[in-house]
Amino acid sequence: MIDKNAIADEFRKIQDEICRGLEMEDGKAAFSEDAWSHANGGGGRTRVIVAGNVIEKGGVNFSAVEGELPVFMKDKVNPDATRFFATGVSIVIHPFSPMVPIIHMNIRYFETDAGDCWFGGGIDLTPIYVNDEQAQFFHSEMKEVCGRYNPEFYQRFKKWADDYFFITHRNETRGIGGIFFDYLRPSDAMSKENLFHFAADVGRTFLKAYLPIVSANKSKTFTDENKQWQLLRRGRYVEFNLVYDRGTRFGLETGGRIESILMSLPEHASWQYNFVPKEGSHEAATLGKLRKGIDWVMSENI
Repeated sequence: MIDKNAIADEFRKIQDEICRGLEMEDGKAAFSEDAWSHANGGGGRTRVIVAGNVIEKGGVNFSAVEGELPVFMKDKVNPDATRFFATGVSIVIHPFSPMVPIIHMNIRYFETDAGDCWFGGGIDLTPIYVNDEQAQFFHSEMKEVCGRYNPEFYQRFKKWADDYFFITHRNETRGIGGIFFDYLRPSDAMSKENLFHFAADVGRTFLKAYLPIVSANKSKTFTDENKQWQLLRRGRYVEFNLVYDRGTRFGLETGGRIESILMSLPEHASWQYNFVPKEGSHEAATLGKLRKGIDWVMSENI
């Protein structure tokens, strides 16, 4: 049976693969690595890339940590559990150009000393300007990787992403979503090994789904007005991560490394009082598509 060490080893490989792919696409910047140790056991590799041709700031993090089970997790696990082990890869990329979307990806595995375990993760895209064709491509890639394991996964995890990546106080989605899943436990329908392969395949879909979009947009020209809109949308991204993101909360409440946890925040963002885009503008069109329930794969439904 697959064990926690084998899962962590595979996640390390995925981190390596993604870093190489992003460096090649950027063509200028390289990741720096900061290895760290967790106070209660384990540690990780924080990798950050800055000031590239394409990427203004990004991180591809790996961690494998253990410790005393945090209080807020008690209702999710066996009541006899006292300690946990968690490993995962977490990515956020903030491109320089407002024509290139922000992207987030996470895959993770969690187990306790009482024997329970689960997988979680997902990928979601946050375009500064929504391009329907590229949104369709991205969601088609999400549907394909889900379909390899269960024909119901995509619609289930797509809805989960719509609901999770939702900025309630703004009544808008963070971006065009993607897939999100959590607490996937082994069952008769899907073994631990199959869940592991699913999570790993989601991780390896990152480059396949993102790099073609980067390549199509990275050389497009943009204006100061486009850049200001990007900074405002980054501000929304910050609001979500600090108010709602489970990974941020988990890291802070388990004594995680603060620099690695807040790696997801952009270097520059903006908040403008009561900003309302001009009617008929590209900015207004994007806001109109930041809502739940859009069938991106069937583009005629957009």
